[in-house]
Amino acid sequence: MLSAFASAFKTPELRKKIFFTLGILLVFRLGSTIPAPNVNMQALNACVADATTGSQAGLYSLINLFSGGALLHLTIFALGVMPYITSSIILQLLAVVIPRLEALRKEGAAGQAKITQYTRYLTLVLALLQATAFVTMARTGQLLQCRQPILYNQELFPLITMVLTMTAGTVVIMWLGELITDRGVGNGMSVLIFTQIAAQFPTGLWSIKEGHPGATGWFLFLAIIAIGLLVMLGILFMEQGQRRVPVQYAKRMVGRRLVGGSTTYIPLKVNQSGVIPVIFASSILYLPILYATFRPESETGQWIAANFHTNSWVYSTLQFLLIIGFCYFYVAITFNSEEVSDNMKKYGGFIPGIRAGKPTERYLTYVLNRLTAPGSLYLAVISMIPTLAFIAVGANQNFPFGGTSILIIVGVALDTVKRIESQLQQRNYEGFLR
Repeated sequence: MLSAFASAFKTPELRKKIFFTLGILLVFRLGSTIPAPNVNMQALNACVADATTGSQAGLYSLINLFSGGALLHLTIFALGVMPYITSSIILQLLAVVIPRLEALRKEGAAGQAKITQYTRYLTLVLALLQATAFVTMARTGQLLQCRQPILYNQELFPLITMVLTMTAGTVVIMWLGELITDRGVGNGMSVLIFTQIAAQFPTGLWSIKEGHPGATGWFLFLAIIAIGLLVMLGILFMEQGQRRVPVQYAKRMVGRRLVGGSTTYIPLKVNQSGVIPVIFASSILYLPILYATFRPESETGQWIAANFHTNSWVYSTLQFLLIIGFCYFYVAITFNSEEVSDNMKKYGGFIPGIRAGKPTERYLTYVLNRLTAPGSLYLAVISMIPTLAFIAVGANQNFPFGGTSILIIVGVALDTVKRIESQLQQRNYEGFLR
């Protein structure tokens, strides 16, 4: 492993990409700490401390997840990557029902470039709407349920300046992500999400130690780190698990040459959908929390604030069921068994013992459904870890080793390591994953 790291830094091109990525991440984290104009930081810090430790703490756990705490502190990068993620998900879903988008997706690089452009436009619109909503909530005191004014000036022009600053921050984040993709290491937006979530790990771990004074606190601190590493190993094992469906290609004459006759396989992952179902479920469950934030005085809002947080059985049950449902839904729209079967038939491929055409399509659907069942249960169980941790050790809402955060951390780290490994192997170096 150490020799692989040394080899990565010995390669000039790869070393340049790694340092470029680290530089972009430094700029990104710096922007997440610079407050937007017109924000009273002293009053805001006091309000954040009360909100994240009081009875309303569950309302802010999802808000903090994808912003690394930047949103509650109203920084220039307050919106984080959520507008881009939301727009990407919306376009993925629309591609299923809008024939034009589906045709663009099948056009290859040119079609994907147009979809990316549409994603940028939609991200800009969503960022403008979200910035307007959060600035309005900050002005009225609904953002943190705080009586202290957190804005210096509540006139129209300073508020418009805040909205435009946050919207521009989202555009800059999108640009930074594309820079990492083009000139750095890994998928840009995924690496930025990784950075925002990882930024909460030290605070979440230390709060557990602070909550239990003396030797008990240190014991829990070290025990949770050990359990977290075991959970990471388990996730790594599941993410690497796959069912290899054998495919054999018949020999055929091309001109005067006999080609084909090779044997390959279709890799079907146990977790075919990745972390997307967890993000889908978190986005859906965020809607009632957002309603309670806007209407705290209503009877429904009070019930949501009291019962609908990350450690409640209502929230946990709904999250469990939504993750399983979204797993099947996302696999159904991303893996087209009919298209795979037609391509195999077109190039003379077949699964041994299965006839080409409809029988192959039915077989692939059958195998995929059987794989999705344990994959969806695995995602749902992993998402329950924060709830179990709260029951066991009284952890706070930002418990680091669990749920969406740990899945994203492991998934992005694994993808980035694989990309570095492929570049090392191109230069005859041994990679990280042996």
